[in-house]
Amino acid sequence: MRRHVTLKALGHGPGFVLRVLRGLAQVMFLDSAWAGAVFALALSTADWRYGAYALGGAALGTCAAHLLGAPRDRVRAGLEGFNSCLIALCCAVFLGAGRSATVLLAAAACLVVTVATAAMNRLLQIWDLPALTMPYCLLAGAVTLAAPAFRRIRPHGQSIAAPPRAGSGPTDLRWSDVGEAFFHNVSQVLFIERWYAGALLLAALFLASRVAGWVACAGSATGILTAWALGTPAARIADGTMGYNAVLVALALCGVFLAATPTTLLYALLGAATATALTPAVAALLAPSDGHPLTWPFVLTTLGFLAAARSLPHFTGPTALRTANRPTEPLQGGQATAG
Repeated sequence: MRRHVTLKALGHGPGFVLRVLRGLAQVMFLDSAWAGAVFALALSTADWRYGAYALGGAALGTCAAHLLGAPRDRVRAGLEGFNSCLIALCCAVFLGAGRSATVLLAAAACLVVTVATAAMNRLLQIWDLPALTMPYCLLAGAVTLAAPAFRRIRPHGQSIAAPPRAGSGPTDLRWSDVGEAFFHNVSQVLFIERWYAGALLLAALFLASRVAGWVACAGSATGILTAWALGTPAARIADGTMGYNAVLVALALCGVFLAATPTTLLYALLGAATATALTPAVAALLAPSDGHPLTWPFVLTTLGFLAAARSLPHFTGPTALRTANRPTEPLQGGQATAG
């Protein structure tokens, strides 16, 4: 009977669906089931199986966290679903969405990343910092590195992680490149290189919060400008692989963990530029082990800037700094809840 009550508390039917959809939306700090539904639609425009993996991953992570006793407010807000959503999607993209081995591995990874999320939250709570997508990055890195050693997971025995490309090719940006990059910087958060998917994701951000929408636009523009100023080949700017971390950093530092103000917007855009410059550095650092940067630049930059903000009250403003355990209003909480 007690077990039945525990399962019932998770919610059935519409209630559970809302929690799963919020898990998708929390990839970009949104506590909005409607935004999560648009995210799933955006993924499905590239491949319907990507949408299925993302939804299934969020569902597994949400269920596992609840059964393991995670705080109910985190489960309700979708905060236990975004890392599992990302790891399932990562498996689908890198290992082949149509393989039964990928389905099984993705399911197991969703359970493991739920435990890793709890561990990282506990560890970073000491410094009042959020885990962000660090649990996903750690597990995804392990999966992509280990996969070539297991024939049933990766039959061809070759690395699935794309090595960092050398900075070669023309650097002159055409207007078409800028337009593609603007939307691809958003869509690449979910591994998609489709401008219309990026447009859908931006629409979801505006649907949930106009602040989030405009901050994401500013972050994308900053990523483009920074990459161009550093001489990044136009093709790499256009495909969005240089700018998606900038979008995430901008959202995190202006509206989620720091209140949205003109001053924090400047701080966030500085962080976005930093993450853009850091992206090839992380890729190069992981190259000897054939790694992939994933969202490591976002995690490292955001944690660094948040730690610094606690020592810079005159810059961020005395009312701007939020603790990792206090939700913010513009994005309906987002990933601001750490513990």
